Amino acid sequence: MKFVIAPDSFKNCMTAREAAEAIRAGLAAVFPEAEYVMVPMADGGEGTVQSLVDATGGSLRHADVLDPLQRSTRAAYGVLGSGNTAVIEMAAASGIQFVDDSTKNPLVTTTYGTGQLIKAALDDGARRIIIGIGGSATNDGGAGMAEALGVRFLDADGNPIPRGGGFLNRLVTIDSSGLDPRIAETEILIASDVTNPLVGPKGASAVFGPQKGAAPDMVRQLDANLAYYAAIINDQLGLDVAHTPGAGAAGGLGAGLLAFTKSQMRSGVKIVSETVGLAAKSKGADYCFTGEGGIDFQTQYGKTPMGVAQAAHQGNPDIGVIAFAGYVGEGIDQLYGLGIDAVFGIVPGAVTLDKALADGPANLARAAENVARLIALRA
Repeated sequence: MKFVIAPDSFKNCMTAREAAEAIRAGLAAVFPEAEYVMVPMADGGEGTVQSLVDATGGSLRHADVLDPLQRSTRAAYGVLGSGNTAVIEMAAASGIQFVDDSTKNPLVTTTYGTGQLIKAALDDGARRIIIGIGGSATNDGGAGMAEALGVRFLDADGNPIPRGGGFLNRLVTIDSSGLDPRIAETEILIASDVTNPLVGPKGASAVFGPQKGAAPDMVRQLDANLAYYAAIINDQLGLDVAHTPGAGAAGGLGAGLLAFTKSQMRSGVKIVSETVGLAAKSKGADYCFTGEGGIDFQTQYGKTPMGVAQAAHQGNPDIGVIAFAGYVGEGIDQLYGLGIDAVFGIVPGAVTLDKALADGPANLARAAENVARLIALRA
């Protein structure tokens, strides 16, 4: 037997690698001689760096950067086993976890630290960068990120405007002459499933601004500022980012990356599955096991288990795909015609959340063993 094991993390319980090890332990209790192909997965959000480092035999690196409120912090990023690809989670430098109810303010928060992480990856020799852009505390259109890479955003007097989405209306000139020349040689893949444009009722400010601390008046101000910023980019750089799908991701960081780097936006789980070669690793396998903390009808819309199922079937149309979840929600029957053959919950009964999280690895291993026993009946 050959088994591919490709779960995402189970949030607040197990990393993707720990989940994979738990699944293998359960399967190995029944099939000790089987071939196990371990492929920790992610969808571009939290855990993507660790999963890709684990899956490729890469390494974690650290850099001193500024957080969204321009305080010093130390952030991690990854260099994959190939050595020339880096993976970054923008939230590591510019995430919502750096602010609380008393400090969150998208008028002043900045993506400058994300730009510093990109620069650190360039210093490490990366010429291909995967950047996950979920979980931001910012609404600056990626201007801070671009500034960290050498772009100057100047007011009418030729002075740099302050950082933050609240000051973009002061912008008169974009000076890209100091942009790090290595950016032109670097492929950047933006891992995001967000399709929101930069501005308008479905834009960055209107949809995501409130969770970052923006009251209705602030939302209108931020949206107007981003629209003005986009007009300047269009006028001076010849790029229309105002209504590009995905440009509104991470407070407009999507727009900034598209405007100032050689980048393209793609589904996070597809980027990850291609990077780890999941389709090729599925050739000749009998089953692929995946999973994450919760699975329901929304899983079909770019979540890791569905991406795993699609990649596994691409490499092996006859493979069986089985998913595990801590929580099984409504509408999982919608997944069965799309590549997932079965979904199993791992919680054995009525327990507290703390107990379920503490026992997660053991519960997952037991569930995997029980599925293996069913497979053995057919073998």
